[in-house]
Amino acid sequence: MNSGIRHIIFFIMIVAMVYVSYAYMIRPANEYLTQQRLQMEAGRAKLEELRRATAASEDLSVQLEQMEKIIREFESKLPPSSEIHTVLENVTLIAQRHGLVPKMIRTLKTTTNGGYIEQPLEMELHGDFNSYYAFLLELERLDRITKIRQLELKKKSKYEGQMEAKFVMSIFFQNSKA
Repeated sequence: MNSGIRHIIFFIMIVAMVYVSYAYMIRPANEYLTQQRLQMEAGRAKLEELRRATAASEDLSVQLEQMEKIIREFESKLPPSSEIHTVLENVTLIAQRHGLVPKMIRTLKTTTNGGYIEQPLEMELHGDFNSYYAFLLELERLDRITKIRQLELKKKSKYEGQMEAKFVMSIFFQNSKA
């Protein structure tokens, strides 16, 4: 065999080795690397999603703490239901202090709503308008939660500046069963 044929055979063998190594080593390795890269990107995407969820949960934790604080503050303004007579006495004293004459105070049917009880009181007070206005302002400043419903004011025709007020006032209490 002469050297020209050897060179051609050698060249064909080198090309065959390159082809075989590419087909059986490099291409599978590239495919494996591509799969690994895709898996890694998917893992990074999940990790980023987890980071966002963690940040959101931390925000929710802060909001939950704030809501719990607000609920505790709200509940601190709700006396236990055993103190209804004390709150009623305070309201009567406030009315008398402002020169109003309580003509009628009647309790209505209580309403239970989850964590609190609403006790409506029907009241009728007589006196002058300025005294009634001062009474309402002082009720508003009480630490307890109250609500005025069905307010009806009538002027007494006999006396100048005198009036009659009929209203339903709701006082809220803690539900001892909740």
